Formats: sequence, structure tokens, C-alpha cells
Amino acid sequence: MTTNVLIVSKGHDYNHDAFLAMFAEDPDITTTLVEQPAAQVLLRPENIDRYDAVLFYDMSGIPAIGLLHDDANDTGIPSADFVNSMEALLASGKGIVLLNHGTVGWPNWPLWREIHGSSFMLSGGEVFGDTVQGSGYRGGHGPFPNPTFTLTPVDPDHPVVAGLGAGFTIADEIYIRSPNFEANVLPLMRSDYDYVASNFTPPPLASAEEQANWDHPPGSNLVVWANAARNSPVVASDIGDSPEAFGNPGFRRLLKNALQWVSSADAREWARSRP
Repeated sequence: MTTNVLIVSKGHDYNHDAFLAMFAEDPDITTTLVEQPAAQVLLRPENIDRYDAVLFYDMSGIPAIGLLHDDANDTGIPSADFVNSMEALLASGKGIVLLNHGTVGWPNWPLWREIHGSSFMLSGGEVFGDTVQGSGYRGGHGPFPNPTFTLTPVDPDHPVVAGLGAGFTIADEIYIRSPNFEANVLPLMRSDYDYVASNFTPPPLASAEEQANWDHPPGSNLVVWANAARNSPVVASDIGDSPEAFGNPGFRRLLKNALQWVSSADAREWARSRP
């Protein structure tokens, strides 16, 4: 049985051919890719039902640059239509997966943070009751190459890490952010990278003063986690930015597992039962 996935993209550069090859070469996954803002039409309740899961790979709703990314307007505030669609999606229990910059979008929309569960911040502020510095990044489109690190399953019996054994080594972009989000999510994979400020680049959209004084405290090494957003099971992953990741067998297995799990009745029951 194939898993039918809607992929939402735009707002961040990526290698389309390498990204789509992951799905073209997997007979168990069928995909439809649509960019923002057209994606918001397919996310409406009357259109989304035919998909088993939604993979968010867009970076939308960024204040001051959002208009260039997804026509959301330049304030980063989602349209009422999009809000209603996402509320209905979460009520229905539709499965969601977010990769890399998918957790960065819509910083002024509380519902988006409720969905992905990450503490990533484009600039300093309050998240989950704590005042934190803006989050840094390493690799991607920054001045430094993608770091290489090993991801290890937290619970080897969880379906999202099935077949990954002791984990896998990968080179890809990662983030440093406050560990306070971990209390709200289910940890799935941790990295052996050293999450200290000296290994990361300051948040690019922070003020010049914040960047000059940026010294993020030691961050979380949790790279993959599950979250329950109302009735919807969610898997979020910091990795998933580069052709090196797209071609990595471990990452491909992780992504397939995540899409299949969030589409399952077991995952929906897990989400509904979370406090």
C-alpha cells in the first residue's frame, strides 16, 4: 500500500532534482508537490482528504521577507483561509512531517510552533516561557560547510527509526536552539555534534547588535522528534537540507518511516492520547 503525500514547498532554495529523486525511487511513496501560496488551496478540507500525510518543506511567513516567499503578505500573518484549513487538518488527525527550514516559518503564528514543537527563534525573544537568544545554524547556505555527525535513535523500537540500527552518519545543515522544547515532544534521534555557539553562525535575520553579541548557551542535540498537534501526529527533523542528505540511505529510510508512521492509525491514536 502506497502512502500518498502532499509536499508543500517554496521560500528556501533546495536541489529539486535530488529532493524529488527520494520519492521517485521509492515505489511505496506517491507525492504531489505544490508551492506556496497555491498549496493553501490543496490544504483546504475539501481537497486534503485524499492525501495520507503532508510534508512541509517551505519556509513561509517570515516578516519583512514573506511577500517574496509565499505572498502571505509582508507581516507574516497567515490568511484566515489558511488558518481555517490548518485548524481543520489538525482536528482531522492528518499526519504531518516537517523537514529542516519547515520548522523556521511563521514565527509570529503560535499555531505553527504548536505544530512543529521546536524552540527555533529567528531572533532573541520568549519561547515556551523562557527568554532565549536567536538560534544559530551550521552549514546550509552559510559561510561554513555542512558538518558531519552521527544520529542515534533514542528508542530503537519506535517505528520512525525502524531499520536504522544504531543510527547513521550524515553531512547536513543543523541548528542550535534552546533545549526547553524537549519537555513537550517525544525524542527520536540525537546527534553527537557539539552544540556550542562557536560551532554555529548567528541568526541571519537578527539585528546587527544581536549578531555582534550573540553567544548562544549550549543547545539541544535532539535532531528528530515526534509531536502531537491536537489530533495530528507530527515528525519534525532538523536535517533534510542538502543533496548529501537526500542521497543518504539512512535519511531516506528515516523520512519514509516518518511519512508512513504519521499516516497510520497507531500514530493518530498516539496523538489523541497525548496530554
